[in-house]
Order: sequence, then structure tokens, then C-alpha cells
Amino acid sequence: MLKIENLTSHYGRIQALHGVSLEVNEGELVALVGGNGAGKTTLLRTISGLQAASGGSVSFEGKNITGLAAEKRVGLEIAQVPEGRQVFTALSVEDNIRLGAFTKSDKAAIAEDMEKMYARFPILKEKRKQAAGTLSGGQQQMLAMARALMSRPRLLLLDEPSMGLSPVLVMEIFSIVEELKEQGVTIFLVEQNATAALRVADRGYVMETGKISLTGTGDNLLNDDTVKAAYLGI
Repeated sequence: MLKIENLTSHYGRIQALHGVSLEVNEGELVALVGGNGAGKTTLLRTISGLQAASGGSVSFEGKNITGLAAEKRVGLEIAQVPEGRQVFTALSVEDNIRLGAFTKSDKAAIAEDMEKMYARFPILKEKRKQAAGTLSGGQQQMLAMARALMSRPRLLLLDEPSMGLSPVLVMEIFSIVEELKEQGVTIFLVEQNATAALRVADRGYVMETGKISLTGTGDNLLNDDTVKAAYLGI
């Protein structure tokens, strides 16, 4: 579904991505793990069109989308849950969720999807009239996920969903991620919490200083001595 080949990206003169190549097949949950500053978020932003590629290619379902504007990629049913949630704090929870369907015109389908989001995230229904800024960090993460899911994505890009959350909330968020995979959503998950990410992943990649340094199944990477020493504290 997603194929990245020799992708490079720069911030001015600083090169952030150095020839990254990876694949995400339909129905897979693929994790990208690595430390702070490894280039994980830059890669996601380049996939979603928020950061320009300076070389290489991004292909979605066989179509080269490297030069496609970000809003056009949403139309291809690619959605991103950004690092730090980035909800619209002054808007209500309900309005934040509804914004995820801005490319849709079928009001009945939008209403149906809203009810699905409330069924999946009951706390959001309970607080739907509140300003999003009044929610806890975990609730804002659920809101960001609900907003992205309103576009009915075929590819969901998740950027650090566990960041700043308590261990209990991390377990809850990853349980939701697993449910989405079981429902057929293809997921590319970027995470600093390597243990949590690789436990749910079909396959994984390890990124260091803008390059892919290791790849394998989630289980194999969890048991890799290099990964254990660098990312799992073992």
C-alpha cells in the first residue's frame, strides 16, 4: 500500500532523512521506532505531505504521490494523528471530531461515523460539548484519533500516540490501535516506546539519525540484542 524509496528531506541545509526505504502492506501494522531526533516525525510529515521531500519517492497503491499536496493525500484516504495531539482547544469535542470529515459530503454517513466514534470512545460522547482544551492528555489523544478516523482512512499514520501518557492510558491507547488493525485499517505507527509498539506490530523498522538501521518482525526486533540495549533498557 505504501512504498518509500531512497527518501531524503532537508530543513534548510540540514539533512533529516538519508535515503529511507520501507514498505507497509495492506492490512499490516508496521512500527517505526527510534530515539529522539532520529527523524521519525520528519518521515511521517513527508509521507503526509507536510514536509517536502528533496529526493526519492513516496508511492501509495502504486501511484507516485511525492509531489502531491497534503490535502490531496487526505483525499486518497491517508490520515495522520500528529505528535502532541494538536486538537483545536477552543472548539468543542464534537466540532473537533466533525472536522475530520471535512472531505466528506454525505451528511448521513458523517452522522453515522460520529456515532461510531462515540461508541469507540465513550468519554468523548460524555464530554462532546466541552472545549477540547479541557480534556486530559489521554482524552485528547482519543480525540485526535477519532478526528483522523472520521475520514475513513485506508492508511492511518500514528505519531507518538503514547507520548506523555500514564502507563494505564498507554495500554488503553494501544488496545485501541490493535482493535483498528483487527478491523482492517492499515497502520504505520511511529513510537519512542519501542516495547509497546513492537508488541503489536506485524513488522518493524528501527531508525537512527535519519536512516533505517534494522528491520524485521515485531517479535524478532523485540528479541534483538541491539534493540534491547538501545531502546528497551535490557
